[in-house]
Amino acid sequence: MKIVNIENKIETKPKEGLKEKIIGGIILLVVIIVVIVLKINSDNKKNLVTVRGAVGGGKENFLADEKFNEILSKKYSIKFSGDSWSNGKLVKDNVVDKDNNKYDLIFFSDVRYYDYFKLQPNPALGEVPRERVVDGNLTLNTPIVIYSWDSVVNVFIKEGIVTIKDGVYYITNMQKLLDYILEGKKWEEIGLDIYGRINIASTDPVSSSPGATYYGLLLSIMSHGDITYEGVQNALPKLKEFYLKSGYMNNTPADLFEMYLKTGVGAKPLIVDYEKSIIDFSNSNPDGWNQVKDKVRILYPTPTIWNSHCIATFNDKGNSFLKAFNDKDIQQLAWSKYGFRVGISGGNYDVTDIQLKGVPQTISSVTPGLKMDVYNQIIDYLAK
Repeated sequence: MKIVNIENKIETKPKEGLKEKIIGGIILLVVIIVVIVLKINSDNKKNLVTVRGAVGGGKENFLADEKFNEILSKKYSIKFSGDSWSNGKLVKDNVVDKDNNKYDLIFFSDVRYYDYFKLQPNPALGEVPRERVVDGNLTLNTPIVIYSWDSVVNVFIKEGIVTIKDGVYYITNMQKLLDYILEGKKWEEIGLDIYGRINIASTDPVSSSPGATYYGLLLSIMSHGDITYEGVQNALPKLKEFYLKSGYMNNTPADLFEMYLKTGVGAKPLIVDYEKSIIDFSNSNPDGWNQVKDKVRILYPTPTIWNSHCIATFNDKGNSFLKAFNDKDIQQLAWSKYGFRVGISGGNYDVTDIQLKGVPQTISSVTPGLKMDVYNQIIDYLAK
């Protein structure tokens, strides 16, 4: 009789359908997780508080940034909605939206408008009554700088105009540079193969807020810091002479900065702009930045002057938006991607994160910002 080895006939297969059940269980678990996440996100969206603001220019990309709005949503349950306004209209007109609704805040592009808004309106100038400011602060800051090129700066160092300290280029003799311009000195007279007279291209102070900020800095330097009425009046004729020698001016800093990069040292040896511009450009156009980064030089006037974007709030919703700017993630994003310094004493960020040479951690030599009446004197005098 033949004996059959039964053990060899037994197949070691898993029980029928066990594999399918495991897969089905995993799918069900994934579906449950997705449903929970969607419900949480839906609940979060329902709980979002819409904060509405009238917004001056210069920060549109930052306020539209996906990461910025994600932080507002997840950490502070805020959805921000902003309408574009000119600073001049913000201090003169009735600041309401197209449906005649009031805003929760105003986000000014310059501290002088922020300070002026808090004063009583002047009906003689056509100014209407203003909303009472509950709270406010400087939030996004960037200093005036002068952009140049390596060949120009090398000569400026020999001329004693520029000094290098800790890898940063400072204009330590701004008065000498201004004198060269007022004297009509040519580039070739200081050893540069550049056509024409020495000049610093800027936007027009009569029609451009950045240009006015720059001319406020020039006035401070020319008056030796004497911003009394008498000191301003004494400096204005020299400032007007400088203005006339400057020739054609752009109306927007974005156009000027683009021309500087595209036309190079021969056409734009020196321009005035904000520090934030080069940081924003290096992030948004890395290929273009790689083409010019070894030649570009950032010069910090001593002193320089801040351009500060300020928030004025009118209610608790506006206050919640203002407080969000204390968030370190928002501060780091504002700095590393868009070049805005946020916070106190240089801000809660590390300048090495931006991967740009020649940018200081702190700006220590700064002239105080000027009041609206001083800027009005400057603009009125230059426009005559």
